[in-house]
Amino acid sequence: MGFFKKFLVGKSEQGNKQEKAFEHELPQKPHYAQPQQMNSSAQLSENIDYLFSQCKQTGDLKVRALDDGRAALVFYETLVDHEKMQEKIFAPIEMGHVERIPDLPNAREITNLDEALKKLLSGHVLYCEEDSPRITYFDVTASFNRSVEEPVNEKVVRGSHEGFVENIKTNINLIRKRIEDKSLVVKYFKVGKKTNTNIAIVYMEGLADQEIVRKIEQRITDISVDMVQSPGFIEEFIEDSTSSPFPQMLNTERPDRVSANIMEGRIAVMAEGSPTSLIAPSTFFMFYQSPDDYNMRWYTGTFIRLIRLTSFLIAIGLPAFYIAVVSFHFEVIPDDLIIPVKNSINQIAYPPLVEALVMVIIIELIREAGIRLPSPVGQTIGIVGGLVIGDAVVRAGLISNLMIIVVALTAIASFVVPSNELSTTLRLLTFPLIFLAGTLGFVGIMFGLLFIAIHLTKLESFGVPYFAPIAPLNINDLKDTFVRIPLYKMNKRPKDARPVKMKAMEDSREWKRNEQSK
Repeated sequence: MGFFKKFLVGKSEQGNKQEKAFEHELPQKPHYAQPQQMNSSAQLSENIDYLFSQCKQTGDLKVRALDDGRAALVFYETLVDHEKMQEKIFAPIEMGHVERIPDLPNAREITNLDEALKKLLSGHVLYCEEDSPRITYFDVTASFNRSVEEPVNEKVVRGSHEGFVENIKTNINLIRKRIEDKSLVVKYFKVGKKTNTNIAIVYMEGLADQEIVRKIEQRITDISVDMVQSPGFIEEFIEDSTSSPFPQMLNTERPDRVSANIMEGRIAVMAEGSPTSLIAPSTFFMFYQSPDDYNMRWYTGTFIRLIRLTSFLIAIGLPAFYIAVVSFHFEVIPDDLIIPVKNSINQIAYPPLVEALVMVIIIELIREAGIRLPSPVGQTIGIVGGLVIGDAVVRAGLISNLMIIVVALTAIASFVVPSNELSTTLRLLTFPLIFLAGTLGFVGIMFGLLFIAIHLTKLESFGVPYFAPIAPLNINDLKDTFVRIPLYKMNKRPKDARPVKMKAMEDSREWKRNEQSK
């Protein structure tokens, strides 16, 4: 047993067997013959040396000697929960329930050192014995999870206030609480050669299109990178068109939103360590839907949704429209407004194109500063900075009053979108339209809007048209796009989800007709 420098058995005065690590010294020449050895050895020293060698002799890998050095527990002290070790391993032996550690009910055995190494890295404790090639492992992983709270970026007035957390098992639990059905399927994948990030796809068997499921599985399996930290990494590898500015997978931190989309036949993708879930396939109009739409009166939900969709045109087109009017098409301004508009822009030394670019960039700088700074300071920068800078540039004659109003309305319209990712896309599209309006006027704006419409029409999300149900036109699915009709009339699932079963509900208003017939 030359691989030990010193044993520290670690018994307290009360007799509790609390784990204490002893110093470990690797020999100059390891006992195992070949580095590629995979099966465990009957020699305890060979197994210990192999594990320490593969782990690069890291300082947080600890060994506790047992049975006078004829057995040992191997674990990462930074990954295990020491209270769980006492509860699951030592307490049953002290109470006389079992005599040997391998006989514990929660024990699992393997004889492969590479598999044992994976268990070690995932927070398990390994138990190795002399004269036995079997390695017993226990799940005592330490977990540090924040409580389930409402997502900061997706607040609602009515409905659930639960949000996903960084633990993937907790997130799947939140979905299963909402969908208590045996057909709900969860499939796990390991992605990232170094990080081994746990990825899960969740869908309803018999409802989700198996072709789309296989396509997602294949694309996830084909990912070959060292590191995957969040669904944002996965999204770029599996989406249809990475060159498009429009997101092709809806990301959300709300379990109710994920559950609703799963019940429409869509697939959710989750990753360990991130509270964000991806939903596929997704369409353009899904990004303008909010859980609030279905928790209020249908005509109120329709009104709010129409405001959101109108904000799309305002966010990408208002600065461009203003530039085209004051630069090329002054005749469209009503006669009563010509003099105020002329007085506002008359003292500006540079063209409206430069004026708009300066203000849009300033707004983006203020927004980014508000995000990066601590919350109290960030709010102050956003409000005070905007007021001070806006007033100062107008007084200095650098920016016109009308441009301040136009850019402010544009910024507000971009924040109306329930999806932060699409909101960023809208602010990005503002710049090319500004250049087109500054060079070609209304003609340039029309070219830009036509290009965006053509792009949306051609774009696909896992084979599903992105601009459905407008292109291709599906009148039945328009019931939940521009408007939101009463829920009891949504008896069929949307076709763009490619569900296996189209019918979503039976006649839920039969009582109404029965009362009317009396």
